[in-house]
Amino acid sequence: MSSHPSPTLVAVAFCPHPPRLVTGLEGAGATQDDRLRIACGEALQTVLGLRPDVVLVVGDGPAGVRYGAGDAGDLERWGGSGQQPFAGRVRPGGRSLPLAHTVGAWLLDRAGHDGTRLGVAPGDLAEALADLPGPVGILAMGEGSARRTREAPDAPDTAATDVDVRVAAALGDGDPAALARLDPTGGQGPLAAGTTTWLAVGRALSGRSVTARLLLDGGPRDAGHLVADWLVAEVPDGVPGWLQR
Repeated sequence: MSSHPSPTLVAVAFCPHPPRLVTGLEGAGATQDDRLRIACGEALQTVLGLRPDVVLVVGDGPAGVRYGAGDAGDLERWGGSGQQPFAGRVRPGGRSLPLAHTVGAWLLDRAGHDGTRLGVAPGDLAEALADLPGPVGILAMGEGSARRTREAPDAPDTAATDVDVRVAAALGDGDPAALARLDPTGGQGPLAAGTTTWLAVGRALSGRSVTARLLLDGGPRDAGHLVADWLVAEVPDGVPGWLQR
């Protein structure tokens, strides 16, 4: 158990991370993508409006790695040019960001956030929260299913719609317990890359009171993009919820 003071988790923004969300990348600029950017911006303003001391960006990536100032994502991998710093300037020898953290950093830049950022993998979320002493916001980067439509890269999967419907309901209802019940391997068939992120956030907030908004459900082109924001009740004195295992 951590000896650090319990942080106040003020808010969560749930956003997807398709590369084309970043303006200037190959395929970006469609009307549907504009709707997605607007929804993500609105969710982030909910988080940033409460002035968290730290914004935690959680998304798929290697376990045990924490991303910070000087780390960057290579935009050329997704049809762009240059690098997207996670925070501050690109540092020679800095870590290479996964896609989720690259897009998350871009969204934070676009929202005007110049405060402290920390990037982690889903399995490291609880430990990171326990280490932070002050108000924390979370940017949870997670994709819905890529197999919802006939235009999907693989054949449509009826399970894909089921996964997205359940997650959308949990996000809209502010139900961390429902996210915590997700099967960590259940998204592999429907190609739902957000399952581990949603699961980690659900476990971290189980038993907490949440005020929620589902801002976008069902998404552009071939993926089920989900955008939501949560306002979370203050952590009570004593043991944080995410350490009550």
